Amino acid sequence: MNKYELAVVLSAKLEDEERAAALEKVKGYVTRFGGVITDIDEWGKKRLAYEIQKQKEGFYYFIHFEAPATCPAELEGRMRIMESVMRYLCVRQDA
Repeated sequence: MNKYELAVVLSAKLEDEERAAALEKVKGYVTRFGGVITDIDEWGKKRLAYEIQKQKEGFYYFIHFEAPATCPAELEGRMRIMESVMRYLCVRQDA
């Protein structure tokens, strides 16, 4: 099991319930592909460095988890088609 950090930027246009549902969906993907979530760091609404989809702000979440090596590819494949996710990045953390 490797340690990973998943950074997710959700659209600022989402209502609170929609944002919570999108985050739960991402967490569900992590657990579905064999991951165990250790920590979730919510940064809240932040200004973006540049406009994405004509938006200047987004909600930032950092999810720390342990998972097998196949999990990040599966996660990225699922998040790529989620409309509420503006950007994502999954990186492996060093031991």
